[in-house]
Amino acid sequence: MAVRIVRLGSPRAADEGLRIGTVRRPPRGVPKAEYARRNLYDVWLPNLAPSEVLLKEAQARIASDERAWKSFVRRYRAEMKKPDARALLATLAALSQQTNFSVGCYCENEARCHRSVLRELLAEHGAALA
Repeated sequence: MAVRIVRLGSPRAADEGLRIGTVRRPPRGVPKAEYARRNLYDVWLPNLAPSEVLLKEAQARIASDERAWKSFVRRYRAEMKKPDARALLATLAALSQQTNFSVGCYCENEARCHRSVLRELLAEHGAALA
């Protein structure tokens, strides 16, 4: 059993399980009934996405600016230290010991996406990672 970190919209692995979208906004122009069929997500969990403010500030700069990326990581980690976020991370870590599921985001480059930090946070909370 494990949690897999994925790019939303990518083909699903055979044993991936439930796909959770940790994105701030649902996809534009896609009916809700199509989310799972298009391999986006089965369940939307925006509470683990960067805040709207952090997302807006970071989107244009983090792809090419190392200092902006480090600032984003520091600020996102600070957001994930809040009690609600910590509880969700602990819950997902515990679930990963019992069942397969995945969490993801739309970003093409995981190395410059919050999901890379989310992978680290889940590991720090004891998650079994695929």
